[in-house]
Amino acid sequence: MRTRGFTLIEVLVAIAILAVLALMSWRGIDGMARTQSLARGHADALLRAQGAVAQWIADLNALQQTGEVSALDFDGLVLRMTRSDPDETALDSPGIRVVAWSRLAGLPGGEPQWARWQSPPLRQRDELARAWQRAAQWGRGSAVSEPDPRDSNVRLFGLQAWELHYHRGGAWTNPQSSAGTDPTGGMLAPALGLIPDGVRLTLVPAPGQALAGRITRDWARPTLGAGR
Repeated sequence: MRTRGFTLIEVLVAIAILAVLALMSWRGIDGMARTQSLARGHADALLRAQGAVAQWIADLNALQQTGEVSALDFDGLVLRMTRSDPDETALDSPGIRVVAWSRLAGLPGGEPQWARWQSPPLRQRDELARAWQRAAQWGRGSAVSEPDPRDSNVRLFGLQAWELHYHRGGAWTNPQSSAGTDPTGGMLAPALGLIPDGVRLTLVPAPGQALAGRITRDWARPTLGAGR
């Protein structure tokens, strides 16, 4: 009895079918891997943005007037603030930190970055004045004239643009307006003005990132309405 085998054509057809199935499987696996990678990138970007905005809110919640500089000062490029920073080892003498937020140029060929800077705890007037100046120089991308190795800064994510508005006198206003409103009806110099009732932050992430569109977050002064 003669045993019938596969012809060469049948073998070639079978190999071709297997090759097509393998290619389709590879494309499916590759597509799943790409989707998973994009989802992970989006989640990481979202976590970074959430962490950055949470730090922003924490800084505003800890604003502290010093009588030497404004607790909150925005010049159109750099936002500087003074915030409380109690030292657990010296509860009778809590420190003050100067914090700055700015949009800084990225690496060559890279997009600008939203970034945060902070000084070490400060307890002397001259320390505060020097840290205030360092914060301004850092935020403008200039070389810091008197660097302090204890200063720290971090770049958070690519940023195309950002905007700030203050809520004063019942309306959102430009932070760079010439004066703030005194509760008694008078006007205060901006350098030592009152902390606004609220701050609105608007961020526009740089193109090509996992995050897209405008991010807006409002902050209200914790003591707003106290005593009413």
